Amino acid sequence: MGMAKNSTSIIPVNVGVLLDLDNDLDGKTGLSCINMSLSDFYDTHGDYKTRLVLVTRDSENDVAGAAAAALDLIKNVEVQAIIGPTTSMQANFVIELGEKARVPVISFSASSPSLTSIRSPFFFRATQNDSTQVNAISALVQAFGWREAVPIYIDNEYGQGVIPYLTDALQAVDARVPYRSVISPSATDDQIVSELYKLMTMQTRVFIVHMFPSLGARVFAKAKEIGMVSEGYVWIMTDGLTAEFLSSPNASVTNTMQGALGVKPYVPRTEDLETFRIRWKRKFLQDNPDIVDAELNIFGLWAYDAATALALAVEKAGTANLGFQKANVSSNSSTDLATLGASLNGPNLVQALSNITFKGLTGDYLFDNGQLQSSAFQIINVNGNGGREIGFWTSTKGIVKTLNSTNNMTAYSGSNSDLSTVIWPGDTTSVPKGWEIPTNGKKLRIGVPVKDGFSEFVKVKRDPSSNTKTVTGYSIDVFDSVVKALPYALPYEYIPFAKPDGEPAGTYNDLIYQVYLKNFDAVVGDTTIVFNRSQYVDFTLPYTESGVSMIVPIVDNNSKNAWVFLRPLTWDLWVTSFCFFIFIGFVIWVLEHRINEDFRGPASHQAGTSFWFSFSTMVFAQREIVVSNLSRAVIIIWCFVVLILTQSYTASLTSLLTVQQLRPTVTDVHELIKKGEYVGYQEGSFVLGILLDLGFDKSKLIVYNSTEQCDDLLSKGSVNGGIAAAFDEVPYMRLFLSKYCSKYAMIDPTFKTDGFGFAFPKGSPLVPDVSRAVLNMTEGDKMKEIENAWFGKQSNCPDSSTSVTSNSLSLKSFWGLFLIAGVASLLALIIFMFMFVYKERKKLRPLNSRISIRRKVGNFFRIFIQRDLKSHTFRKI
Repeated sequence: MGMAKNSTSIIPVNVGVLLDLDNDLDGKTGLSCINMSLSDFYDTHGDYKTRLVLVTRDSENDVAGAAAAALDLIKNVEVQAIIGPTTSMQANFVIELGEKARVPVISFSASSPSLTSIRSPFFFRATQNDSTQVNAISALVQAFGWREAVPIYIDNEYGQGVIPYLTDALQAVDARVPYRSVISPSATDDQIVSELYKLMTMQTRVFIVHMFPSLGARVFAKAKEIGMVSEGYVWIMTDGLTAEFLSSPNASVTNTMQGALGVKPYVPRTEDLETFRIRWKRKFLQDNPDIVDAELNIFGLWAYDAATALALAVEKAGTANLGFQKANVSSNSSTDLATLGASLNGPNLVQALSNITFKGLTGDYLFDNGQLQSSAFQIINVNGNGGREIGFWTSTKGIVKTLNSTNNMTAYSGSNSDLSTVIWPGDTTSVPKGWEIPTNGKKLRIGVPVKDGFSEFVKVKRDPSSNTKTVTGYSIDVFDSVVKALPYALPYEYIPFAKPDGEPAGTYNDLIYQVYLKNFDAVVGDTTIVFNRSQYVDFTLPYTESGVSMIVPIVDNNSKNAWVFLRPLTWDLWVTSFCFFIFIGFVIWVLEHRINEDFRGPASHQAGTSFWFSFSTMVFAQREIVVSNLSRAVIIIWCFVVLILTQSYTASLTSLLTVQQLRPTVTDVHELIKKGEYVGYQEGSFVLGILLDLGFDKSKLIVYNSTEQCDDLLSKGSVNGGIAAAFDEVPYMRLFLSKYCSKYAMIDPTFKTDGFGFAFPKGSPLVPDVSRAVLNMTEGDKMKEIENAWFGKQSNCPDSSTSVTSNSLSLKSFWGLFLIAGVASLLALIIFMFMFVYKERKKLRPLNSRISIRRKVGNFFRIFIQRDLKSHTFRKI
């Protein structure tokens, strides 16, 4: 082990090595690497005072044997630490012993996450926790778009420990685990084949294998025999299998797993590592001449670094307390555990190990809470007699092609484009879709609803002579077209959801629940996508319009009575027009009465003439001549206003008298509730729940089964035993209006739904493919052809939204014109008053400034009503 500068000061420290050494290559490799590690360490650290003295025990590949060997090492040899054991099952009890005796246990191969739950400060895992690789595996599943994966694992603590973590990681990337394949460590070949055949009958074709290499080799060999390592299949190996199979490739094994993917911890290739590989190979052959094909694997490297870390920690912890404190037990206690002592140096050694950092063969080496720091994972594709690196996975960057690529920056990647080309089973580069229809030829069982009405969507015909059933309808044609558009064949058969007598076997909710119960593989029909159903199945994208609408009768709003001529204008427009006629007459009188004889005479004559002149402009029949330029300006603007007003009135009145004015009888749902009207809904529809939530009395709800029955109920009306309105989904309402568009109108949707969709089991890989095909159809002409074939063209049906009565003309439409006329008139009055005051200023100025205001006003009006004799209209020629 190397000599110290002063050999007399060397302090030996006993360390136990607990490995499977009998016919176990990993155990022999680990022991060889531990010996070489200590030899190399003390060659370069000759001044260290401590020397690890290895005391080796063979656990004989048995849990009890490992426990007995660990007990012997602690009680009889009083080792300061134990390197090992090999497996997670063995480690479980050994860790408990180490905890009790305060002896650190360092395992370079026990990777099960279940060991973490022990939470012992005396356990150091000098290997990667299996739970660290599950994110790399789930990233592969996500990158290739697979929606399901089946783990195949060994039925022991090693296999079971990682499954909860793997399941969670897959669920995090929206991938399901529909089945878990558990294989016993002692399973026979027939039992393995039986389990593999069971997997062949399922749709999932993505398998994640996690087991011991010896069992894994047998599983792959049998899978190859029965044709499961072929095109369409995906095999992913965890790091235990990847590291074992590809570190020392065996052609007989690798030939059975061609195209498989694997992950393993990445160890950077350095000059020191390559030199060590050569030295180890030579040393191992000297010690084990009968083993000629051994190759150094990752567990050997971890064993090497673990021994180095322990040597550093022992030196750092010191040798003051290398003894054991004997247990204080009664004299009659004879069990080994009861008499087990406790190491005095154990806590110091734990502290030293926790703080050790150095550059090992596997890279930067340090413990974080007793766990070796996780590294990047190398993604391997098995080709030929070995593995081909296709990329890496890191916790910060995700999947990357190279670790030192400058293009990766810091963004997390989950795309398969960041991997090199993968050669899949079957020697193909086409990415498997991850699922297939089972090879036993079973067709998908498609459930379809059975009902009497609305047969345009789904109709089941039964031939009594042959007892065969034929399913037709709009929804059926859509699904058939969608399946034809898929890039693969999809055999299926329609199965009506009916009783033996042909009657419906339940509601639509019951039909959907049959998929959850696995009685149907899917449901096709006029099934609406709603929340409560989506808890049991996955729906495709909708292939119809969405929403729940209300259908109501429409009536002619054109009541042609004696007062219909008043309806074109609203009351505010009538009043405003009348007031403006009076106002314009007054303005014209003010502007004309002093200079125009037509507007002179008695007061009653002047008033009559002024208003006559104003109102006669409606028909442009005024006879009086205006002589003032201000009056002419006002009249021009007013005639323009009257022209617009009369033309609009004429057009509106013509429409009222000649065009049929249709309006819905009801436009508000709450009006129906307030009046206590009867309303209808389709039998078995979820619309019933909506109506009850709205506040409708259940006694006011009437069921209909067909468009004909709905029409009959609406025609009768709520008073005569019918209904005032019908509530249903938009596709049904469109179908109803295509038959009775002249009698009813559809009010805008009052509730939103997601339309009709096809239902599949939760997590079904068919859903995204079918959804894409539905989306492609709705964007093309095929969907329109199917609609026309079943519902006919509706071009002859007027749009109900355009049939509603237009509003009467209101002041809002003409206030701008009235504003212009009013401003022009007021401006003319202001100009006139300024001209009048200026022209008559001498007469208006009183000689006596003390006269009252009343006399001043009287004088003003006396002059104002007089003729203006100076006007050109009164001058004699």
